[in-house]
Amino acid sequence: MSASHVSAPAPSEAVRSPRLSETASRRLVHGGLTATALLYVGLLVVAPLIGIAVAAAKPGWSTWSATFADPDARHAYLVTGVITLETIVVTAVLGVVVALVLARDRFAGRSLVSAVVNLPLAVSPVIVGLAAVLLFGRGGWFEPWFTAHGIQVIFALPSMVLVTVFICIPFVIREVAPLLEELGTEEEEAARTLGASPFQTFLRVTLPNIRWGLLYGVALSTARALGEVGAVLIVSGTIAGHTETATLYVLRAFDESKDASGYVVAVTLALVSILLLAGIEIFKRKEEKVLST
Repeated sequence: MSASHVSAPAPSEAVRSPRLSETASRRLVHGGLTATALLYVGLLVVAPLIGIAVAAAKPGWSTWSATFADPDARHAYLVTGVITLETIVVTAVLGVVVALVLARDRFAGRSLVSAVVNLPLAVSPVIVGLAAVLLFGRGGWFEPWFTAHGIQVIFALPSMVLVTVFICIPFVIREVAPLLEELGTEEEEAARTLGASPFQTFLRVTLPNIRWGLLYGVALSTARALGEVGAVLIVSGTIAGHTETATLYVLRAFDESKDASGYVVAVTLALVSILLLAGIEIFKRKEEKVLST
């Protein structure tokens, strides 16, 4: 009788480290990206704002009241408000017009126009100010005509508005143009088929569809206009109580060792921009919630 063959026990397999599941891997990557984004925003945006707010609050309310009572500071706020309001109107109107042309029309040189629209974002504001001086300053190209008509452009409000509009207009265009391209022309063509005029079509169809993009563009333009320094510094002459904006007041406050007043003005400008953007976002979410229900 043959002996039964007994097989040797198989060697134990090496213990392998468990692999992360696909879901866990995605969560890990998503968490890492989220942490990186929050760290970036916290260090470069939130932390400086908190630092300025703390520096402004540290001296106490007396510094705030003294700053708001300062005639130069109040006039600087007024000049900034006038420039900002005029910039909002011009950039909103012209920005929508240019966005409509870029999104709806096909013409020779369209790519060049689209590239030129981005020029203010690529050029230093100081260069914009120097260009305005070349055009409207003493001996400039257009200076004789304006002088003959008694209009002062450089070292006055017109040049300050002009350079601010030039710098801010891309924000509206770049918010509205992509929306127009995404929406297409079906609704507008349907409105015209039903007898609506081009103006009625714009008011009742196009404008409601682009309103949030337009509002975001206006908000960005407002924030940029409030904080503009370089171009305005060149064309304004920085005359306290006359052509000094709020940002130029901040620069002068630090030069004259009035740091607390400079921080107060800086905080107020930042708060206006933050509240404007936050308000638009809140109203947008409320409207979306209402429409979803």
